Amino acid sequence: MVDLRPSFKRKLAGWGLIAFGVLGVILPFLHGMIFLLLGVFMLRQQYVWAHNALGPLQRRFPAMMAKMDGMETRFIAWGRRQLARLPSSSARNR
Repeated sequence: MVDLRPSFKRKLAGWGLIAFGVLGVILPFLHGMIFLLLGVFMLRQQYVWAHNALGPLQRRFPAMMAKMDGMETRFIAWGRRQLARLPSSSARNR
């Protein structure tokens, strides 16, 4: 059973990456497959089909998928730290 964690931001980012991937397949200067894979990776906790699409990669490259999960965790933590460093809206209005 897949543990789905719905998130509007992740869906928006994942579908945006997939849109870039489709453009990349058409346009010669974008690498479409990279964007498509990143989009499906972002959507893996949102949709069952995305989780199933990454199944063969998980079985073939378990260490690489674990590294990607770790990178994602570190990137999210970094983003939260950067947001915490921003001045609050009440401090900007003073």
